[in-house]
Amino acid sequence: MKKIDVACIIDDDPIFIFGAKRMMELANFCHSFMVFNNGQEAINNLKPIMLTGEKIPEVILLDINMPIMDGWQFLDEFIQIESHKEVTIYIVSSSIDPADLQRAKKYESISNYVVKPITAETLKNILQEVVTA
Repeated sequence: MKKIDVACIIDDDPIFIFGAKRMMELANFCHSFMVFNNGQEAINNLKPIMLTGEKIPEVILLDINMPIMDGWQFLDEFIQIESHKEVTIYIVSSSIDPADLQRAKKYESISNYVVKPITAETLKNILQEVVTA
């Protein structure tokens, strides 16, 4: 199966980041990844990439509970950026709060809501969705 070129992880939990990167490697998910520890860092780095069209991540795994700029604030800013390529966003959170699930459904750009931890099976499903889209 075809791999994703660039995947992006936006999360403040170093243990989750380590595990997600390892799972991506085991699932043969992507060629490379970008990692940002909060939404502000992600916006600051992704905005110029989105505007130039170079190395735009195909998939973003986004945590919603982070310091500085949370996932919701990131989404509000990110969807305003003009993109040369479609980016598939998955919320990956430990929150099982129905209010978060409902809020995620209000964003057209969110493909799905995944409850942590992320598994190889989940990554394979994401890969299949993105590659066949």
